[in-house]
Amino acid sequence: LQSTMGNSDSKISFQRAVEQLGSPGPVEAGDVAVWDQLCQESLTSIQDVFSLLPAEEIRKLREDSPTNLSTLCYKIVEKLTKSVESSCRTSAEQQTVLNSCRLLTRLIPYIFEDPDWRSFFWSKPEPGMKEGADQTPLGKSMMLAICDLLFCPEFTVSSAGNRSRDEVDELINLDSCEYIWEKGVGFAQTPSQTPQHHHNRVELLRLILTCCSESIYLPPTNEAHIGGNKWVHLFTSPENRHALPLFTSLINTVCGYDPAGVLPYNHLIWADSKENLVEMALQVLVVTLDQDLPMDGDNPDGPPDNLFLNYLSRIHREEDFQFMLSGITRLLMNPLVQTYLPGSQRKVHFHQELLIFFWKLCEHNRKFMFHVLKSSDVLEIIVPILHHLNDARADHSRVGLMHIGVFILLLLSGERNFGVRLNKPYTATVPMDIPVFSGSHADLLIIVFHKIITTGHQRLQPLFDCLLTILCNISPYLKSMSMTAACKLIHLVEAFSTPWFLMSNQTNHNLVFFLLEMLNNIIQYQFDGNYNLVYTMIRKRTVFHQLANLPTDCSTMQKNASKKSKKPLTRKSSQIEDESMEGSQPARPAEPGTLKASLMKLPRIENLTEDVSAHPSKKLMDQLTQSLASNSLESGKPIAAVAGSPVQPGADVGRGEAAGSEKVEENEKKDDSSSTADKWVPTPEWISSWKNKMPLQTVMRMLQVLVPQVEKMCIDKGLTDESEILRFLQNGTLVGLLPVPHPILIRRYQANPGT
Repeated sequence: LQSTMGNSDSKISFQRAVEQLGSPGPVEAGDVAVWDQLCQESLTSIQDVFSLLPAEEIRKLREDSPTNLSTLCYKIVEKLTKSVESSCRTSAEQQTVLNSCRLLTRLIPYIFEDPDWRSFFWSKPEPGMKEGADQTPLGKSMMLAICDLLFCPEFTVSSAGNRSRDEVDELINLDSCEYIWEKGVGFAQTPSQTPQHHHNRVELLRLILTCCSESIYLPPTNEAHIGGNKWVHLFTSPENRHALPLFTSLINTVCGYDPAGVLPYNHLIWADSKENLVEMALQVLVVTLDQDLPMDGDNPDGPPDNLFLNYLSRIHREEDFQFMLSGITRLLMNPLVQTYLPGSQRKVHFHQELLIFFWKLCEHNRKFMFHVLKSSDVLEIIVPILHHLNDARADHSRVGLMHIGVFILLLLSGERNFGVRLNKPYTATVPMDIPVFSGSHADLLIIVFHKIITTGHQRLQPLFDCLLTILCNISPYLKSMSMTAACKLIHLVEAFSTPWFLMSNQTNHNLVFFLLEMLNNIIQYQFDGNYNLVYTMIRKRTVFHQLANLPTDCSTMQKNASKKSKKPLTRKSSQIEDESMEGSQPARPAEPGTLKASLMKLPRIENLTEDVSAHPSKKLMDQLTQSLASNSLESGKPIAAVAGSPVQPGADVGRGEAAGSEKVEENEKKDDSSSTADKWVPTPEWISSWKNKMPLQTVMRMLQVLVPQVEKMCIDKGLTDESEILRFLQNGTLVGLLPVPHPILIRRYQANPGT
């Protein structure tokens, strides 16, 4: 009771100090009582500061008493720097540091949101500063002090060895490499862990994260982002003497975390002090591993100014790669693993940050990506990604998650090993809202992609060419496709090759080109094991015949262009029953007011990838060049909307769309009305320009050879069971009957500003 009353008195004193700051007239910098009262009161959590400092009070202080707000920030930072100088040895100093960080965490976003205050931390001198005094910007003093305090013995780390706190060196002279938080990359020791140290690190990291997230408070204009993020630049620059131990501490904290524990239900008995620390460390890593930092004097050919990226790219030991990969897969699979005891394991939910971190690792450390693809461990990454893609496909608020998942798959699909690993049989360990099937991980990928294309929301249409590019990249290595996946794949061909869809936009035919290229790869290089796909193509042969005989006369074209199916991509009845897996949950539709995702323009697929031949010989490279000259897709074209209205893949996919689903429906109506007034109409010349380039020769030759054989066998034996036909196709061959195999063309991801 006495503790509660004391805490209540502290809050009252804190509120009085805030009211005094907001009163007319400046509070003198020498009025020690006010500043001490704000920082030294017993506020036990960040929630206390947020509740006692409402947004209205801070904005009022900023507008009515800017001098007091400025002085407050200087005084708080001064307390942090003094704590570093005194090595923060007492509990009173440590409490002052925590409350100072909480206050700054609360105040800084409201400083960022005002254009007149944005340069405050980097240019304004302290009020009343004398000439010749230290001119270090306030932001730099604050950031370096926090980094020092993140390696403060008995505050955020345990003392090294058996030395007591008084025997430890002064904080400003401390070698922080001896105090890395966790065992792992670059650190073999196992430091002792204290829950209070974890909580203290979270408070300091939260302030760093707030500072480095300045971009989200700036308007979406190029002018506001000129010069890069100074906070990230300082935090990851040589000026921060703790850059290396901080980087390794953050990575080891994330990758060394195991939320499962030893005993079931232990999370219900003991609180886990590490979970918040891991999530905060992961968010700081994601924000600071930023390549786009245009600073004066940058050398684009030299090493990156960002030391975090530099260190990330230089990790090379196999044991370090395995440590990071095991940690990422463990955390990604954690919320998806099914156990015999429901709710027996702690579930963590920071998969979006994990995927971005994994993306950064693969993009900036090619050796790590090759290590991932070297074994079937890559599938432990792929399955959670496909689960989240399938689950988020109808949720507008998670469009960013869809993008990062697809980009990771695009990046990995540029390597041969990725396609090879996908042949491993898949067992349904993760509940998904997909048809039950028996097959490989490649089948799972095809089925999920089909689900995204046919039942996803409209804002995913710019990703269609990325999805089909991934399928093209893996197709030469797919040994056997299940009947379910084969039906889904041919359904996409059927849907995208309908005349009304092809005629509704200038570039819809590119999607058909991708699918035909995939089928050609499988027929030429993996015919023997893909009898299910061949059988499905024979059953749906009319789709390919209609595509080859596409009319080019004006009257038929106009009739086809005006003909729209009500459900163009809805799957019709099939022999394969679309029974969902037990325990699966359908994707949730977007709720009103959730359309707040703000993404950069998505680059076109030609800018997102580079063409690479899988055949290294000069002769085949020459053939590839000739093939590209005659069969290349038109570049620089937008993807088309499934509903027939044009959609530009480079269009802004969400900036400023915070009006909810009602606005989307309104925009769709506008698109429908404007499409009729579009000046572009299909012409015979336009159709001929791409129809003659369609790579149909291999497919048509296969059908020409196999269809008569299958029909004759059915008539002669009176077959009504497809198993006999499948057995015939399984033992058949097309050696010497198909055109000369074409070179395998892989489209590899290349770095660009949009990703």
